[in-house]
Amino acid sequence: MFLRHLIVFSFIALLAGCAGFTARESVVGHGSPAQWREHKLQLASLDGWQIDGKIGIRAPKDSGSGTLFWLQRQEYYDIRLSGPLGRGAARLTGRPGKVSLEVANQGRYEAPSPDALLEEQLGWKLPVSNLAWWVRGLPAPDSKSRLTLDGDSRLANLEQDGWQVEYTAYTEQNGYWLPERIKLHGTDLDVTLVIKAWQPRKLGQ
Repeated sequence: MFLRHLIVFSFIALLAGCAGFTARESVVGHGSPAQWREHKLQLASLDGWQIDGKIGIRAPKDSGSGTLFWLQRQEYYDIRLSGPLGRGAARLTGRPGKVSLEVANQGRYEAPSPDALLEEQLGWKLPVSNLAWWVRGLPAPDSKSRLTLDGDSRLANLEQDGWQVEYTAYTEQNGYWLPERIKLHGTDLDVTLVIKAWQPRKLGQ
């Protein structure tokens, strides 16, 4: 069963990486299409990572900043926020179909999707399902996107699902060029991610 899951996930990742330019992806900018396809294929093969950084939130009624820890192991994720908006610590863990959110001094909550859970409990309309792609500098594969490439054929701007994602800095880690600073602009919510440490891994090989 475990081996089958590895094969299926690797196959999906490969398809996403090999998709190149599709009807769902509109690409403009000064980068090379061939280099973008190669970069996209390389990043799509990453199915595990650990991120340490900072997060800033701006919402109509709240704003603040805190620390971010994100552990990804294929379809399982463990995202921890400390300090944003004065809420104390929050921990989001899950896999497809089952997600839980623990908020300090408030309790534990569960839902089938992370997006619904965050909106219900924290009031944030944040596309968590897309973040696993966006944080790697990739568009999510399940909806239309408009991409602007920089001079190094990496994402400079991304428009997808009503969000604008701006990539202002990259860092090289173990041969991968990964986002170091990301700004997300949505309806009534702005998020800034500053990643201080990337530990990318390929678990399905």
